[in-house]
Amino acid sequence: MPKSSMLPRPAATLILSRDTACGLQVFLMQRTQHAVFLPGFFVFPGGAVDPMDASETMLALCKGTDNAKGSPILNMEQGGLAYKIAAIRESFEEVGLLLAENRSGEYIEIAEPGDVEYYAGLRERLNAGQLTLADVCRQRDLSAAVDKLAFFSHWITPVGLPRRYDTRFFVAAAPERQTAVPDGQEAIDHIWIAPAEALKRGRRGEFPLSPPTMLTLRELASFETTAALINYARRPRQDCQSQKRCAAQVQP
Repeated sequence: MPKSSMLPRPAATLILSRDTACGLQVFLMQRTQHAVFLPGFFVFPGGAVDPMDASETMLALCKGTDNAKGSPILNMEQGGLAYKIAAIRESFEEVGLLLAENRSGEYIEIAEPGDVEYYAGLRERLNAGQLTLADVCRQRDLSAAVDKLAFFSHWITPVGLPRRYDTRFFVAAAPERQTAVPDGQEAIDHIWIAPAEALKRGRRGEFPLSPPTMLTLRELASFETTAALINYARRPRQDCQSQKRCAAQVQP
């Protein structure tokens, strides 16, 4: 089958937001220069949906499963809840930020030296294929915090690129007591930055941004707080198809 006719692969992207004295900031990571797709670009963490993301074992370790299954956005086509799980998994694999909750429903803390070392070991084994995200959660009796993710937008990679993705973008508040550490393979650098500032730097050529990232940053720049952003993302959707966008339609 020619590359131009390849069906896009299901994928998920996670927009992590935090509030600072200077306003809302979002997390961007830099992809390795050796990547086939968007080499060297600054993007939000994310990647393809894996079959294990939809496993019964993983679904049993999710908070907010019923609400996620009831969403018209997440019932589209393949997987539903698996998109949220993929976003959480990719964030941990690529930059070490794990959106998981303890029994009190709070994000876990990865701040003490012992915890940092412990979760770094789990992450290394996850990236090596020795563990699944379900295994990571079971190690400390955690739940994947799918209830904290809100659907933001839906993108389709245009025909003609070497890889095509059918991607759901989600927003979530970043864990306060965790520190991002790029894996050095898929992600080689990162930055917390105001959306408007990221766009300025992109226009100045300081770091490359893809059209979907640029348009998303433009939208994010209108929000003053993380709460306002997430409330917007949780608003009722009457037509989920209207959220679908093609990167070819967006101009820098």
